[in-house]
Amino acid sequence: MKARSRITLVATSLMGACCSASQAQAIQLAEAAIIPRPTRITASPGEFQFRDDTFIVVDPEPECRRIGELLADYIQQACGLECKVMDVSGGSFPENDIRVSTKSGDLGNEAYTLEVLNNVVWLTGESDKGLFRGVQTFRQLIQDSQRVPLNSIRIPCIKVTDSPRFRHRGMLLDCGRHFMTKDFVKRYIDLLAYHKMNVLHWHLTEDQGWRIEIKKHPQLTEVGAWRKATRDSEQPRDGRGRYGGFYTQDDIREIVAYAQSRYITIIPEIEMPGHSLAALAARPDLSCTGGPFEVGTEWGVIDDVFCAGNDATFEFLQDVLTEVVALFPGEYIHIGGDECPKARWKKCPKCQKRIRDEKLKDEHELQSYFIRRIEKFLNSKGRRLIGWDEILEGGLAPNATVQAWRSMDAAATAARAGHDVIVSPTSHCYLDYAQFSPDGDITKAFAVDKVFTLNPMPKGIDTRQEKHILGLEGNIWTERAPQELVDSRVFPRLCALAEIAWSPPEARDWVEFRGRLRMHLRRLDALGVKYFIDPPRYASGESTFTGHTDVALESPVMVGRILYTLDGTEPNERSPRFERSLRLNDTTVVRARLTLDNGRMSDVVSRSFRRMEGDKTVEPASTQPTSSAVGNEDK
Repeated sequence: MKARSRITLVATSLMGACCSASQAQAIQLAEAAIIPRPTRITASPGEFQFRDDTFIVVDPEPECRRIGELLADYIQQACGLECKVMDVSGGSFPENDIRVSTKSGDLGNEAYTLEVLNNVVWLTGESDKGLFRGVQTFRQLIQDSQRVPLNSIRIPCIKVTDSPRFRHRGMLLDCGRHFMTKDFVKRYIDLLAYHKMNVLHWHLTEDQGWRIEIKKHPQLTEVGAWRKATRDSEQPRDGRGRYGGFYTQDDIREIVAYAQSRYITIIPEIEMPGHSLAALAARPDLSCTGGPFEVGTEWGVIDDVFCAGNDATFEFLQDVLTEVVALFPGEYIHIGGDECPKARWKKCPKCQKRIRDEKLKDEHELQSYFIRRIEKFLNSKGRRLIGWDEILEGGLAPNATVQAWRSMDAAATAARAGHDVIVSPTSHCYLDYAQFSPDGDITKAFAVDKVFTLNPMPKGIDTRQEKHILGLEGNIWTERAPQELVDSRVFPRLCALAEIAWSPPEARDWVEFRGRLRMHLRRLDALGVKYFIDPPRYASGESTFTGHTDVALESPVMVGRILYTLDGTEPNERSPRFERSLRLNDTTVVRARLTLDNGRMSDVVSRSFRRMEGDKTVEPASTQPTSSAVGNEDK
């Protein structure tokens, strides 16, 4: 790929700017519109302009036509233009067509080629799946056009040849702690597809809620889907004062079909042997103590888990998994396996008997026995097991796939043992973690720039073992993120994960990605995504000083105005705008926030700066500290 210098993006409509751009600028602007970045993109002079009679011409296969109709919907949503979808066998067509077809190749079934010429757009996938990925790229290229007249909708002549780095590009959605509506789950699927992700890891059972209907065991949802209280007291309750909900099997089928139409595979997670209090509230006989239990209302790790010494436990779980397998056609079933305390097992006569009868060493090997037994059952149903990296403890089930969350070392250990691995380290992939710290200390949280540094390949494995790294997943656990907060936890960090999972690693450049992300935020605005706005950061300034200190604020991720106050009030649109530097001559608390062009504002960050004499703080003589602005360049 041609080497490129770092680029500076202007806040101009992509379509309008490309009309007068040089070829080099066209390359930059075309790349700026696409996240994740394509494998290869080249440009040539000219542009494609939409017209009233622009057709979408498709191959005669039904799935190709469906994708063409989906593209027509995207175009209408973006710019109001209605493009008719015509079968290629229907005769000759005028210029300015968009040709949509599939053609087998050697780059993989998610590969595609998009070629924009002056009078035609060629969109070709190496399979229907690849074709759909290409549609998402074309969709991003037109996304800015909804605010300009039809005759200004122009796309630069470019050629994109693209295929993913990893085959597993996923996001977890935890609906166990907080139930989320069917429409919200579909919207989440759409947003994953838009960023060329291909897996929804759907966390359906937890201590705080059982969310999937199991017809053979109706008490799971009659009891386990509801709890008496929630930490988020503002959340709505039903007529009986309960909080929760569940998906019927018809709901599941509908969502699975919707995901398939977007080429997203859903991997359901049914937690075992731990994180199972909601199930035990419905079936206390499957515990070590016999209960009684209530569905969990507090977060954290709970000692009560499925009894591993009770054969009825495995009969029950096989009933559950039989119905789960029938609902989810994908290759994998996730069984959790994480954070399983051994306290109950150590005191349980049935569990201790199981350890003796199976000649197991300890409770860790009992967990391995549990996982192996479940894996054998899933294999008999033609499915493969995934578990969190705790399933490595006590010996791993022979065909299991490991999702490594505690460290990259766990990923390396599993890969060296010959097991497939999905990388999900907490340091970069746990999107429930805060994106900023109120005091401006970025060591206490991580934003999109930290996510972008993830290297999914663990250290210490060879080329053969690297083949076991299937890809990565971001995780949105919802202890502190009910449905309305999911967007602000996931975005824009998901954009960085999508880039890491799809794009070639040798081309990764934070400054270049940041430029594309800043344009991409407008597309998220159009999609109604309430992404997190990264607050300004304190780039310089001594927290304790003598004489004076120069404070600098910066906005390393997003473009906007930094507003600040020194008088204890929250910054607003009437507050002064931070420029190049702020000199403080007195003890001061600086409060700042970022405001975007669309009017949205970040949270406030504040930091105290104390003027010292010896070991004592010099308190300000008035409520208005002495300060002066230095320079006039907006950061």
